[in-house]
Amino acid sequence: MGLLSRMAAALCLLLSFVSVTPAAAAERPDLRSASAAQSFRNPLNPGPDPSLLYHESSYYLATTGGDRISIWKSPSLATLLAAPENVVWQDSDPSRNTQMWAPAFRQVGSRWYLYYTASDGVDANHRMYVLESAGNDPMGPYSFKAKIADFGEYAIDGEPITHNGQQYFVWAGPGRGMGGPAQLYIARMSNPWTVTGGRTAIPADGGCNEVREGPTPLYRNGRTFLTYSACDTAKPDYQLWVKSIADGADPMVAASWVQHPGPVFSRNDAAGVWGPGHHSFFRSPDGTEDWIAYHGKNTSAYTYSFRTTRAQKIGWNADGTPDFGRPLAAGTTQPLPAGDPGAPTTVINDFDLGTGQNQVQYGGTWQSGSGCGNQCFQGNDHWSGQAGATATIRFTGTQVALLSVRDWGNGIAAISIDGGPEQHLDYYSGIRVGEELNYLSPVLPAGPHTLRIRVTGSRNPASGSTVISLDRIEVYGG
Repeated sequence: MGLLSRMAAALCLLLSFVSVTPAAAAERPDLRSASAAQSFRNPLNPGPDPSLLYHESSYYLATTGGDRISIWKSPSLATLLAAPENVVWQDSDPSRNTQMWAPAFRQVGSRWYLYYTASDGVDANHRMYVLESAGNDPMGPYSFKAKIADFGEYAIDGEPITHNGQQYFVWAGPGRGMGGPAQLYIARMSNPWTVTGGRTAIPADGGCNEVREGPTPLYRNGRTFLTYSACDTAKPDYQLWVKSIADGADPMVAASWVQHPGPVFSRNDAAGVWGPGHHSFFRSPDGTEDWIAYHGKNTSAYTYSFRTTRAQKIGWNADGTPDFGRPLAAGTTQPLPAGDPGAPTTVINDFDLGTGQNQVQYGGTWQSGSGCGNQCFQGNDHWSGQAGATATIRFTGTQVALLSVRDWGNGIAAISIDGGPEQHLDYYSGIRVGEELNYLSPVLPAGPHTLRIRVTGSRNPASGSTVISLDRIEVYGG
């Protein structure tokens, strides 16, 4: 928490210096650390606009990267956060090598296609493009294939859909005050990189006068559901809406599309999730479950930053429409998709106190409490601004991640593994956000390790204090 937040929390909490014993911690089974191998927690990636799929024993995830397109690969959803980034595309053409957004996967025959949006640095000049793989591997390598669906105006977030056996391309535009109402468009495709003929505008409700973007299909029992995001993605009210079309109806006729009342997936203040949207769908490895991948934020502030990729299972209503439920709090332990092989993972809470495995040992002056509420894992965290104060975590595994609050009142920490060189990390943020990925260790030899966090007593000049927060520790390969 930041300095101001800490002072406010102190007025309503009886904060105490850490004196909890391992025995006392053992009396709190809800805070014990080991999680089942068949579970996972969000976020899955620190990026927004996720396209996530499962293919031949691995998950593949692409998110918005700005100046590049990257893919992360993992055999289990549980270890996706720790997967290495693989940059599969950067462009030297100045007309399309920046503001690269919203990659979307599609497999056609023995090739993979990545559809994305890019510009020359001017938002109004965003257009859509497609890459083609050299073979049948979602990781590529990829080469530039074509500009797609260029009707001479702002266009973003395009991807194919299939209806009545015919391929179509859907996208968003013009929006953002660039002439005409924000709406969705559709055109026929003659191959994976070409649209043919004219386009049809599909007016779409959204509960606001802002964008309609990120259209993506969901199929069920002969019906095509066109799901899309509405409102400004920087706002906490960014949300999902749905239109659908019956089997046999013509998608190029706007009236064929039925508007569903919405939103169908929106902010969950009680869980600390704001702005959920720009999503994709994937099936569980055994093909029995439908899942949504989306980005959400742990802050209600207006910001395009801190949008992280998350996933959860969706259901179906008796009338055949999708039931998205409510976005779950970051850090909620969820069962893995059916057929996911799982992975040895452990979550350690800041209240798992002691000197043993998967426990935290504090040195110096630390305070604790629940003032951070739904922005913290299990509703609480520890913090210290005392130079030299330490937190030591002993774990067995091959990698470790730290997730906690970043705040305008946070300072700089020094982090080391097994007594090695310290790495300085600045926990400052101009916007207060919770469960942010602050540190991911390099891959370590399998076995026991010690992670040490030291409060340096230094801070970013913009920060109000030197406080460091400790909240959630994820261990991989235990």
